[in-house]
Amino acid sequence: MRSPKDFFAPLAVGAPQPPRQIPVRPSRMIHFFDPGNEKMAAKVPDLAKKTDVLLGNLEDAVRADRKEAARAGLVSIAKATDFGRTQLWTRVNSLDSPWVLDDLITLVTEIGDKLDVIMVPKVEGAQDIHYVDRLLAQLEARAGLTKPLLVHAILETASGVANVEEIAGASPRMQGISLGPADLAASRRMKTTRVGGGHPGYLVRTDPVGEDLTEGRTTYQQDLWHYTVARMVDACAMNGILPYYGPFGDIRDVVACEDQFRNAFLLGCVGAWSLHPVQIDIAKKVFSPAPEDVAWARRVIAEMGDGTGAVMIDGKMQDDASVKQCRVVVELADELAATDPELAAAYDAATKEIQS
Repeated sequence: MRSPKDFFAPLAVGAPQPPRQIPVRPSRMIHFFDPGNEKMAAKVPDLAKKTDVLLGNLEDAVRADRKEAARAGLVSIAKATDFGRTQLWTRVNSLDSPWVLDDLITLVTEIGDKLDVIMVPKVEGAQDIHYVDRLLAQLEARAGLTKPLLVHAILETASGVANVEEIAGASPRMQGISLGPADLAASRRMKTTRVGGGHPGYLVRTDPVGEDLTEGRTTYQQDLWHYTVARMVDACAMNGILPYYGPFGDIRDVVACEDQFRNAFLLGCVGAWSLHPVQIDIAKKVFSPAPEDVAWARRVIAEMGDGTGAVMIDGKMQDDASVKQCRVVVELADELAATDPELAAAYDAATKEIQS
């Protein structure tokens, strides 16, 4: 364990200073693409206009015989594309794979100035982050980078969940953590073959009425991931980094996708993965506070004055805790509105309406 006074010291001679605060930029959707797929690569410039984050995927969904092509494709795309405000991330191969070392060496030294975040899969504990942290510092020094790359971990194993708090605080580079439900389900021996989302067999049932144990009993499907997401959110919040829901694999079921994303948003996640363009707009909608919620939050803050005491607004008691909750909504809305004129207009219109 490093001394606190050394925590923010560079881990290699010539490496940039580690960040003292994670930059908060819109990241409502992390949109995955295969950089070795020519059709997908051709769509990147247009996708950059619609997404907060584009992620060149080198790991799962890329066959073993195409790993090098995907890596080379990402280098070419990064060099040729102006991403504007959109962040460029990558998911490298797992730390126990034969490809990850070449992934990191190639990407950091060739396009480290274009990359924002490196996503590390199947993180088991702080030791995995420490390894990546030191290696990135060495490569940044070699490449002469002046901005440190950030690291994002995926919770995909039971060990990762058990160690999520130490993972979140393992390095100043830690940007955030995502839930990886499919691999996590396998690691836990969960009996689901779905990628994210719920399961009809995971339910509660109302008590029987009378002697008949079958009639009139309503069932309610439960959320398989509630515990893990809540624990991940707490670990991220206590370490000043950002939590994300991962993939929702049923591309056709846009209704359930929106529901799952909204559950994660309400619990504290700032975004989710999108695996298909149809999920981009879902994530943008869900992870942007609703205009009416922003208007209400602004009203509460205005009527609370200095934020102390208590007031009644439309028959509801509001106090200092209410103001803190409302500031979370307003601050997020302001951050998103700064780069989204359409959203800014919707927030202003809703605020004016509630004030009239």
